[in-house]
Parts: sequence; structure tokens; C-alpha cells
Amino acid sequence: MRVAVLGAGAIGAYVGAGLHRAGVEVHLIARGAHLQAIKASGLKVLSPRGDFEVHPNATDNPEEVGPVDHVFLGLKANQYAAAGPMVQPLLHETTTLITAQNGIPYWYFHGLPGPHEDHRIESVDPDGTVSRALPVQRAVGCVVYAATEIEAPGVIRHLEGTRFSIGEPDRTISVRCKQFADAMVAGGLKCPVEADLRNDIWIKLMGNIAFNPISALSRATMASICKHGAARELVVRMMTETLEVAAGLGCHPRMSIERRLAGAERAGDHKTSTLQDLEKGKPLELDVIIKAVVELADLTGAKVPTLRAISAVADLLNEQLTAA
Repeated sequence: MRVAVLGAGAIGAYVGAGLHRAGVEVHLIARGAHLQAIKASGLKVLSPRGDFEVHPNATDNPEEVGPVDHVFLGLKANQYAAAGPMVQPLLHETTTLITAQNGIPYWYFHGLPGPHEDHRIESVDPDGTVSRALPVQRAVGCVVYAATEIEAPGVIRHLEGTRFSIGEPDRTISVRCKQFADAMVAGGLKCPVEADLRNDIWIKLMGNIAFNPISALSRATMASICKHGAARELVVRMMTETLEVAAGLGCHPRMSIERRLAGAERAGDHKTSTLQDLEKGKPLELDVIIKAVVELADLTGAKVPTLRAISAVADLLNEQLTAA
């Protein structure tokens, strides 16, 4: 098996390290000091499960890699539309794109029977730019339940979680999913193949849709938000509205709001990925997290006044960042 990791940052490099440890031919596509460190000294993973070091192939040029069996996309969702030229050299006839992203994926309605089959979500796939760059028939969804960070160039700190749930948009249990999952498990990671990954998407989104924008607007950690009475009530309202949208699409995730809040509290003084991006001056990955759900509320008729309000001010913040 040949796997390319496009966007070998904190999550991508961690996955690549695990797959390499399983004997997979891994090619990390990275850049800058991180790439140079990996090429010179390998990739180190520091983890409560045990530290280890691997020496995978690494480059900034996908043409040096050529076609692979799977491309693991470690990119932010707001980088997908521009990824086509980087992805194209990695493709052969059956190459799979493992789309590990937060929020609502661009393939959400692909192969999903019902009134919205193959409906395009504009805030996720504007004018079809993402689906042209990353063809939906190649896509396999991936919901990440791991927390990692780049501690130094070539050094990944694994904080918690090893689960990477994957699934086909059409709800089948495919050979390509099983093969990729087996390799992940051999590398020490959890990779359940879900019959309907959309349940996992909404469970994770319950937290992201509230904590990510609120943390960016307030600069607060997840624990601080949970401990603040009014902010906690705001989170509950946002999660409640999110579940109403999910229900309107026929999805009923088995996760209570209190349980989701408890999980967030256990994360402690963790900065969300959106807050980390804000502090680095990067564009915020909020279109797929909150704007998409507001768009889906319009599709289903759900009333989401709290989500609309937070989405508006978060979008304004993002505009200020991109204009700076």
C-alpha cells in the first residue's frame, strides 16, 4: 500500500507516522522547517502511549511521489478548493481521498437517497470548486478524535485520542475503507469503518460549532467557556439548534448535550484549532463548521437564531483577518 499525506501537519504527520510504523509506504507532503527536519532527522512522536521515531519519505512536491492508493488530506477544509494541483499527481484510477476535516464535508449529500441527494452546500463547496478539485466519487469521510500539535519542526506531540472513524458517503462498507482501516490499526490507531459516518460528523460538530467560534471571539479555552455560566448556556442553545438541523436531515446522533459538555470540560485549558489559527493570523475554518449548518437550517426549515447570530460575528472576524 502506498499512502500520501497531503498536509503533514500535526494530525497528518501523526497519521503518517502510525501508517509507516505499520509497514506502509508513506510519503509526507509538507513544507518549511517541518519538512526539512523530517528529511534530516525523521519524525518523532511524543505520546502518553509511548514515544517513537520513524523515517518516512518527505517532500514538498507531489510529482516526486506519483500515484498512490490513498491520499490522506491533512489540510484545513478551507484549503480544499485550491488543493487540486497538489492532488492530481497522486491519483491513479482508484485512488481514495481520505477527507479528514472538521464540520460538514463537501460530499455530505453524495449518494444519500432522499430529497436532497447530491445537493451542493454552497458555503462548503462554493460554485463546485471543491468537488472539481477533489472528485466526490473518490472521497471517504474521516472524523478525527485525536488531539496533536507540532511541538517543534519534525516533532509531534500527541495529547489524547487515537480514533479516526471513516466511512463511505453512500453508507456501504467498502473494500477500500477496510484496507485503509486495517493499516491504521496495525499502526496503533483506532479506525472503525462506520456504516453512516454522518452520526459521527454531527456528534463532533456539536462541540465544534459552539466552542470554536466562541473561543475565537472570546480568546477563552474550552474549560473557561464551560465554567462561565452565561457562556455555557450559549453553548447549550447552539448545540440544541444544531441537533434540530441534524434531525431535519434524518440524523439523530446518540450523544446528549450534557455528555458532550462533559467531554469538553475534560479537555481542560485546551485551545480550539480555531483559536490557535486566530493567534497565528490564519483564516478561520468556520464556513464548514457553522455557516454550513445555518445553510442547512434554511434547507430544512429549522429555526437557528443563536447559530445565525454567532455565525455573523464570527464571519465578520474572519473577514477582518483575511483583509489584514
